[in-house]
Amino acid sequence: MYDSAPLQIATPVFTIVGLLVLVLAVVTVWQMVRIVDAYDKQALTVFGEYRGLLEPGINFIPPFVSRTYTFDMRTQTMDVPRQEAITRDNSPVTADAVVYLRVMDAKKAFLEVEDYKTAVSNLAQTTLRAVIGDMELDDTLNKRQEINARIRKELDEPTDEWGIRVESVEVREVNPSQEVQQAMEQQTGAERRRRATILEAQGERRSAVEKAEGDKQSNIIRAQGEKQSQILEAQGDAISTVLRAKSAESMGERAIIDKGMDTLEAIGQGESTTFVLPQELTSLVGRYGKHLTGSDVAANGHQLDSLQFDAETRELIGLDDIREILGEIDQAAELDIEELEQQAKAVKDGAPEGAAHAGDGA
Repeated sequence: MYDSAPLQIATPVFTIVGLLVLVLAVVTVWQMVRIVDAYDKQALTVFGEYRGLLEPGINFIPPFVSRTYTFDMRTQTMDVPRQEAITRDNSPVTADAVVYLRVMDAKKAFLEVEDYKTAVSNLAQTTLRAVIGDMELDDTLNKRQEINARIRKELDEPTDEWGIRVESVEVREVNPSQEVQQAMEQQTGAERRRRATILEAQGERRSAVEKAEGDKQSNIIRAQGEKQSQILEAQGDAISTVLRAKSAESMGERAIIDKGMDTLEAIGQGESTTFVLPQELTSLVGRYGKHLTGSDVAANGHQLDSLQFDAETRELIGLDDIREILGEIDQAAELDIEELEQQAKAVKDGAPEGAAHAGDGA
């Protein structure tokens, strides 16, 4: 009876010890095994001593005395807080940016800098303020690429010593103060009003020039028409005057012929059988026949058209020059109209006024 009691007490003790050993073994294995992701690297220290980098996959390390520090090897995005700065022309602005960085050497990032993200952020803030302070206000608003390039260049050298590479820097916003923004808006509004006034004045000037050119062209055409009308009217008056003179001459000759014929009739009624006709009377008879037939006959048998003007009369009244004069008038009018059309086209195309006058001279 007395021997079974110690055995019963020893059984729970063994059970507890076994459980402790099992727990210790699990914890030991847990401490020995490190699983590193594909995009990470881990720095290993044993008793505070740097032992190397753990590569992606399963790694075994000394249990209980080892510590690991994880570094993400992918490109990381870091916001630069909004910074206040004064430009070179003493204009206050606020700006913020985004920095894209990547850990290139995890050993340096672990040993050379305490916290590489905090270090890069602080360095980017001071660099952003320095770059903006070295530029004019208009440059800070218009030259974003230049600001980005200068910040990245300033960050490259110190971050290389930390095993960090700054891949890109992007300035998101650069905002002037409220007073400066109001002044810029007023300036922009004034500039737009000035441009609108200039465009309106240019439009009115072009309209006036085109209207003047149109009036000039119309006046030239009307003057050419009046000139042609006057020439034709003058030619008509000249022809009418010549015709009246010819008619008067013809009537005088007809009267002389009639008188001569009456004389011949009186001679024929006389008792004498012998008649002596003077040469002038023969000429009168020929003229009488010419007036009766409307033509004269030459020795070669060809009929001469006496109803047309002779060369001297045509030259006197200028019949042969009418067509030539009218042709020259039409040609001059066409040249003037073509020149006006070219000038009007140049004005519509926005050519300088001096250039249009140069074309006129040519």
